[in-house]
Amino acid sequence: MQSVTLEMRTEDLALLGVVPPGLFERYEEVELLETLRLEQGWRLQLLRIRRRGPLKSAAELERESRRIRALYGLESFELVERRPRTRDYIVLVRQRNPERLRRLLALAGGEISPTAPFRLAADKVVASFLGEERAIRRVLKRLDREEFPYRLVRASGRPYVAEPGTGALTPLQARSLARAWVLGYYAVPRRITLSRMARTSGRSAPALGKILRRAEGRLVAHWLATEGTPAEPSLEPLADAGER
Repeated sequence: MQSVTLEMRTEDLALLGVVPPGLFERYEEVELLETLRLEQGWRLQLLRIRRRGPLKSAAELERESRRIRALYGLESFELVERRPRTRDYIVLVRQRNPERLRRLLALAGGEISPTAPFRLAADKVVASFLGEERAIRRVLKRLDREEFPYRLVRASGRPYVAEPGTGALTPLQARSLARAWVLGYYAVPRRITLSRMARTSGRSAPALGKILRRAEGRLVAHWLATEGTPAEPSLEPLADAGER
């Protein structure tokens, strides 16, 4: 597997049809948290969107749903979480792919997927992809032929997720754990429930809970194996407390 990170001008992606016109008049930054489904004709993605001003309420967004979908070319969007302190929305959006993006996806043959870091700002986009090296080379050659400007920031032959069976997380566990962290499932107090988070994954809450527990178990086992087993806590303070 090969991972690459590219830097591109936002205006060029707007010409490609990937960035909706006028998006950064209202928003400062968009971060792709996860691509849940990527087909040649459409994509389903979990995004963090930072607004320039105060956030609108969930009720306001619901009332403006039709206008927002028309304005940004969305087939659907769902508000997952509001973060007023940082002026962020976490949203689930389904969007049709423009023609040039469809051709690139067809060329990739399902062997490339977006990954972190993937951030869009008003002036530039930092986009990362993970996939088979031959597929990545095909897509980059097409961009070169079409004279689409980009800068290669990073290329690595080391995959982000180790193969199952090596003590590391499986790809499914890694994706689920990363999404749970981003959505605030591990925050104190929690910012999202397991049931609500399950709706964004297409799985039931019990099934998602099992995936997370297995992932957590692997992380704990790996830590114990690499850091060593901690010393047993002393029972003396407890005994003393019982005698008083």
